[in-house]
Amino acid sequence: MSEPLAADRSLTNEDLAPTTPEQRTWTTYNYAALWIGMAHCIPTYTMASGLIGAGMNWKQALFTILLGNLIVLIPMLLNSYGGTKYGLPFPVLCRASFGVKGANLPAILRALVACGWFGIQTWIGGEALDQLLSKTWPAWDAVWHSDMVAFFIFWALNIWIIWRGMDAVRWFEGWAAPMVLVVAVILLIYMVQRAHGLGPILDQPGKMEDTAEFLKKLPIFLTAQIGFWATLSLNMPDFTRFAKNQKAQMLGQVLGLPTTMTFFAGIGVLITSATIVVYGEAIWDPIALLAKPEFGHPIVVLISLISIGVATLSVNVAANVVSPAFDLANIWPEKINFKIGGTITGIIGILMCPWYLYHEHGNYIFTWLVGYSALLGPIAGIMICDFWVLRNKHLSIPDLYRLEGRYTYTNGVNRWAIWALILGVLPNVPGFMLQACPTKVPIDQVIAALDSEWLKHLATASRGIYDFAWMIGFAVSFVFYWIFMTRFNTEQVEADRQASLSEADPMAA
Repeated sequence: MSEPLAADRSLTNEDLAPTTPEQRTWTTYNYAALWIGMAHCIPTYTMASGLIGAGMNWKQALFTILLGNLIVLIPMLLNSYGGTKYGLPFPVLCRASFGVKGANLPAILRALVACGWFGIQTWIGGEALDQLLSKTWPAWDAVWHSDMVAFFIFWALNIWIIWRGMDAVRWFEGWAAPMVLVVAVILLIYMVQRAHGLGPILDQPGKMEDTAEFLKKLPIFLTAQIGFWATLSLNMPDFTRFAKNQKAQMLGQVLGLPTTMTFFAGIGVLITSATIVVYGEAIWDPIALLAKPEFGHPIVVLISLISIGVATLSVNVAANVVSPAFDLANIWPEKINFKIGGTITGIIGILMCPWYLYHEHGNYIFTWLVGYSALLGPIAGIMICDFWVLRNKHLSIPDLYRLEGRYTYTNGVNRWAIWALILGVLPNVPGFMLQACPTKVPIDQVIAALDSEWLKHLATASRGIYDFAWMIGFAVSFVFYWIFMTRFNTEQVEADRQASLSEADPMAA
């Protein structure tokens, strides 16, 4: 990395500095492969099951997945642009809007979410490893708490790749993506042949009475789809800073994200439909499917479960370790680098009890996915408003690394960004508290049991707002940040706006 001129040592290290031209090696294939590798994971495979279980038919479920990913692709591309143009990671880009010190707040919030995801994916990978060892090494079943041992082995594999650096991440994603896809297609062909067709799920009508009921329930499930990649909509600059040009990263992401998510979720639907015919029950979990006796040949088990492990490792390293590694490095650049930040991520991921988050589907979809989307949507709104609307895509690189510069604001913190963030989160707090209420009774019954009509109306409204958590948080913070900055902080952005009029983007090709 090339350290900016007159940079303050407390704001930079070799991992946070802008990338050099020699480091801009990622092509369209690398970004498409990155997304294929991240999307080909068990949560994607099983994603449609939660939607079908909620009453959708398979067409409605896949439509919801496609639409959600097309929506989240928009802020992802907008934030990616700045990373490619200036070669900067997400936490450094945040300094323009939140201040050189205030940027630690969105960085920490993003990092904590990634730590939770890291734990979930590591637990899934550990389950695959546990099954693999059980099938190929009979003595493994006698190991004390073998599932937890497998979890920690898989945890160590993730950390090992991160310690090899970003080039290792690029290499790993490049070969992992096609491998997982091929194995999934082979499994699909095999199950369809055994079922002598596609099975009953494709003919099964949804439980929703009509299109109006589907559209009524669509928002919260759509928000969950957006929430699935809301993290990457913020920190894709951590990857696009290595792009050869803007075309490479944009085309790679457009080709890789919405198509792969929908296609792989569709494979999950088709395979599960076939399992109803073959086994008399719907088996949504591919690990449970591969545990069936007919998959008992050591070679079949080895190839299949290694593929699941590789898929999980692929998404985990790219989506859940790279970003918090940079985010944590941004907090204390002099002491925390990319490798140490990745290790800290792994430790926090264990402490967040991922086995609980994943296996309780209500916690996973409604509390976890929708909940953190309410937190990350406002950050995306502030960043996009700042870079695209206020500064007209121009930043002063040296000032991003100076304690006394254009992005110092008040003691390094832009209080207006903090206020905009708070105001964006607030509308979703009542709905989150209602959803997170520790009761096994459905939310509708909880609301109906309230004594006061006023409380019933308030709870219903809160739940309705929470259904649009990411979008409402994004819009509220975007608008308030624009108002605050144009009325009270015009001097901070005017210099960037004027400089943009004569600036050319060297990475636009």
